[in-house]
Amino acid sequence: MSALVQFTRRYRFSASHRLHAPGMSNEQNAEVYGKCNNRFGHGHNYAVEITVAGPVDAETGFVVDMVQMDAFARREIVDRFDETHLNADPVFMGDCVPSTENLAYEIERVFKAEMPKLDATGRLRLTRVRIEETGNNSFELMCDEPQKQSRAAL
Repeated sequence: MSALVQFTRRYRFSASHRLHAPGMSNEQNAEVYGKCNNRFGHGHNYAVEITVAGPVDAETGFVVDMVQMDAFARREIVDRFDETHLNADPVFMGDCVPSTENLAYEIERVFKAEMPKLDATGRLRLTRVRIEETGNNSFELMCDEPQKQSRAAL
């Protein structure tokens, strides 16, 4: 098998959220989440990077069809989350706190389900989801890590 090449694409959306764990008291939530527990929520301009890896197609010279990947990301990630309150998303309406870490898990789940449509050979794989929440905060989910813990609540 030839060497794998990684390809990263960046997508942007704006959304708000409130960090609040239903299993904790209001006082505990205020202590743990501070200003991020504001009952009205607060917003971010998220930048999401999706990295896939695979062999270079001999005919196209590409790892992945970027047009297909962009259409999927636009439909399933950007359109879904842009200008929304994450707490209202079905995944985050229950006990799952809409932290950026949990958002990374949800984006991983959505993209992994799409991999067969992006690559009929089955050799393309999702390797990383990176989300920049602010200029100071970014989160990386390494998708191929065997010891990775899955989120319990999602």
